[in-house]
Amino acid sequence: MTFNRKRPQRRAAILSLLAVAAFLVAGCTDFDIRTAFPPDAASTQGQAVRNLYDLVFIIGAAIFILVEGLILFAVLRYRRRKGDDELPPQIHGNNKLEIIWTAIPIAIVLALFVVSWGTLNTIDARQKDPPVRIGVVAYQWQWQFVYAPLDIRWEDCGAPQNKGKCVTVFGVPPPGGDRTSWTPPQMHVPVGETVELQMHSTDVIHSFYVPAFLYQRDITPRRDQVIQFLADREGTYRGQCTQFCGLLHQAMEFEVVVESREAFNTFLQDALTPPATPAPAPSTSTEPGASQQPGQSVTLTITAAGIAFDTDTLEVPANTPFQIVFTNNDAGIPHNVAIHKDSPTGPLVWAGDIFNGVETRTYEVPALPAGTYGFICTVHPNMTGTLTVR
Repeated sequence: MTFNRKRPQRRAAILSLLAVAAFLVAGCTDFDIRTAFPPDAASTQGQAVRNLYDLVFIIGAAIFILVEGLILFAVLRYRRRKGDDELPPQIHGNNKLEIIWTAIPIAIVLALFVVSWGTLNTIDARQKDPPVRIGVVAYQWQWQFVYAPLDIRWEDCGAPQNKGKCVTVFGVPPPGGDRTSWTPPQMHVPVGETVELQMHSTDVIHSFYVPAFLYQRDITPRRDQVIQFLADREGTYRGQCTQFCGLLHQAMEFEVVVESREAFNTFLQDALTPPATPAPAPSTSTEPGASQQPGQSVTLTITAAGIAFDTDTLEVPANTPFQIVFTNNDAGIPHNVAIHKDSPTGPLVWAGDIFNGVETRTYEVPALPAGTYGFICTVHPNMTGTLTVR
C-alpha cells in the first residue's frame, strides 16, 4: 500500500484558500473602497496634496503588481514537476542585476523627495497681504474664530478701543447643558480668496484639521502657527481636533462654510450687529449672598480671569429675582454663568449669554425656590461653584 503525500497537502491548500476567501468576503461587507482614498480636495493646497498622494499610490501600486507578478511567475514557471530529482543550476550573484534593482529604488525615492518638497513649498507659501485674516483660538474643549480688520491684531480685539470692530464665533453646548454634544462653531470664508489663519492654543496641544482641505497643523501652547489656504469650491466642510486633548476631546469639532464674497460680507455685517441688552434693574448691594431689604434687589458680582471664577460660593434669597454682574477679564476668551439644579452638572435652570472679554454684563436671573444649585461656565466645565438659595 502506497501513501499519497500530495493529498493532505492539497487539502491544506484548499482549506487555506477557502479561509482566505471567507475572510475577504466578511471584510468586504463593511468595506468602502472610497475610504482608501482622500476626499476630493476643496482647496488649492489640498489639490497639491491629493496630486502627491495619487502619484505615490500609482507608483506603489505599480511596484506591488510588478513584484507580485514576478513572484507568481517564478512560482509557476519554476515549480517542481514530476521527474525533477535534481536541483537546477544555482546562480550566486549577478552584479548588473543587483546594480539595477538598487538604482531603481534610489531614483524613485529621489524623485518622490523632489515632488514632496515642491508640494510642501506650495502648502507653506504665503501671500503678503491676504484679503481675509482669522484668529483661531483652541482651548479645552472648543474652537473660537475671531475676524478682525487688517489693521487690528485678532488678540487685540478685546481692547476697549476695538469694541464692535471684530467678529467672534464660538461653539456652545445644546440646551440642557449636555457638554458631550456641542453646536460646532462655523468659520465663514469667501470662495476663491486667500485666507490666513493665525492659530493659538490657550492650554494644551491641539490640532487643526479639515479633511476636505487635506491639511493638518498642530497648535502648541506659547507657539502660534500661521497658515494660508484658498478654498476653491463652495460648501460646508467638517473640521476637528486630531490631538487627544482631554476628556471632551470629541467635542472639538467645527465647520468651514465656503461661500460667495457677498454672503461672507453679509455674515460679517450681521455678526457685528450687537444684540439688545436689557437695562439693569436698580440695585443697592454688590456683595455675593447679600440679603434683600424691602424695595431693594440683590446683585451678585462674579469675575472670570485665568479661565477661573473669583468665587466658588454664592447665596441669594429664595423666590426673589436677582442680578449677576459678570465681568469677563479673559481677553478673547468666551465665558458666561449658567445655573443648574443641585450641582453644576445637574439639569439646566438658567443660562446667561456667552461673550468674550474684556467686558462686563449684567444678567437678570428669575426667582429660584430654596435649595442648592451649581453655577458653571458653559464653555469651560472646570469653572464651577455652589449657589445657595435660602
